[in-house]
Amino acid sequence: MPEGKRGPAATCPGSTAAHVAANVRRLREQQGLSTYQLARAMQAASRPIPQSGVSRIEAGHRRVDVDDLVAFAVVFGVSPAALLLPLNDASTNVVDITGAGTVPADIAWAWASNERPLAMGDADPRVVIAEYRLRSLPPGQWHRAALPEPTSGAAPHESTGETP
Repeated sequence: MPEGKRGPAATCPGSTAAHVAANVRRLREQQGLSTYQLARAMQAASRPIPQSGVSRIEAGHRRVDVDDLVAFAVVFGVSPAALLLPLNDASTNVVDITGAGTVPADIAWAWASNERPLAMGDADPRVVIAEYRLRSLPPGQWHRAALPEPTSGAAPHESTGETP
């Protein structure tokens, strides 16, 4: 068996692949692009994917590697996170996150937006969030990891751990 391709996980698309497929179609249609036009835009972005490949991606029959994902994000003018999750962030909806299972959609988006970890654990939420941001950001962006001091009597928000 070739290196890197072992077992069902290597060949079966997961939930994130389904989100990517749906979002490529959604963004292409929102921007009024045909599959041919998107293929040409991907070619211009130095990630050639033929029109049939775009159609196969949208149908969930072709995998998208990370370089393709980033090129799609550049072509669509969105963050790569916009391709990874469904476009619904209501706390009443759930999202299947590959490797983590099902989580509320608002928490999934906060995680993908680098606001908080998927799981908060038992520690002080402010510490957990600050440590998560420090691990997730390059040193030049660490100022974004700082959280405001809690106001007197204000409890951290249940979803984000931040104070109002």
